[in-house]
Amino acid sequence: MKLSAHAFELPLRHTFRISRGAVDTQSTLIVTLEQDGCRGYGEATTNDYYGYTLENMAEALRRAEPIIAGDCCEDPVKLFDELESLLHDNPFALCALDQAAYDLWGKLRASPVYQLWGLTDRPIPDSNYTIGIADIDEMVEKMQEFAEWPIYKIKLGTDDDVEIVRALRQHTKATFRVDANGAWTAAQAIEYSHPLKELGVEFIEQPLHADDLAEMPRVFNESALPVIADENCIVPADVANCVGHFHGVNIKLVKCGGLTPARRMIAEARTLGLKVMVGCMTESTVGISAIAQLLPLLDYVDMDGAALLSSDIAKGVEVINGTCRFADAAGSGVELIAAGVSLL
Repeated sequence: MKLSAHAFELPLRHTFRISRGAVDTQSTLIVTLEQDGCRGYGEATTNDYYGYTLENMAEALRRAEPIIAGDCCEDPVKLFDELESLLHDNPFALCALDQAAYDLWGKLRASPVYQLWGLTDRPIPDSNYTIGIADIDEMVEKMQEFAEWPIYKIKLGTDDDVEIVRALRQHTKATFRVDANGAWTAAQAIEYSHPLKELGVEFIEQPLHADDLAEMPRVFNESALPVIADENCIVPADVANCVGHFHGVNIKLVKCGGLTPARRMIAEARTLGLKVMVGCMTESTVGISAIAQLLPLLDYVDMDGAALLSSDIAKGVEVINGTCRFADAAGSGVELIAAGVSLL
């Protein structure tokens, strides 16, 4: 296989604000693996919170080049296992490689990845559309811009969280999910859960900071709503630690290292009786198309990343009013339609 990587700047439709900060554009890395005239694509966004940059991801890819050059994409799992120890310090770069390997694997076999896994495309969950923190009127406008979506995930972590949800409820009958990104205390999470349930919220995602795991059994037992782990469930080893602390886990491909570890986390979560969600990190259609391959295995999904962009860099899976439409193509169905800045 031949490896290349390019950097892109993804422009957001609106400023995206959560409790930790705000962005107007998202830098992202696209990895290409090429063999026998086919190209597979994978993606990893940069992330200040976790410390992954275009520069350190490119450095990690250079370390992986000798292994990539000697592989012929017969088995993405085998390739992942070979790369994992080498790139354990950079799961974001590993994710981009793993996604690209699966896309190429499927294209070489003229079949979608999910079908090669023995899955069908139904039934699958609808995606939510995420409403970032802003003035209430602006949050209402963002929601009404995508008024046909059946589920909205509302970012919280302000002094007026319940009031925000109450105001948004006046404009839609859709299901709500809320995500505090670790901004609440245990007492706040429990207190807020009762009015939020009355307002049609389905669950609370990451109510407490990841370092406050010891407080989560109290929230788990006293919250009126289910609680879903995000920052507390990053890698496969974290899944078991969520039992008795959370009702489910939100798996992010970039944080765990790609589709291979995500499938392992899903399997373990099912064994442990946890609900399973996969989320996105404002990826382009490249990363969203990879997430789509997992849909038949999930209870919930947050794959609105491409919908949050004002312009995209790829074609593939589409999410229309929350419903995934698989690409009529092999692999993850990805076709790159823009040129980035070469990193390798």
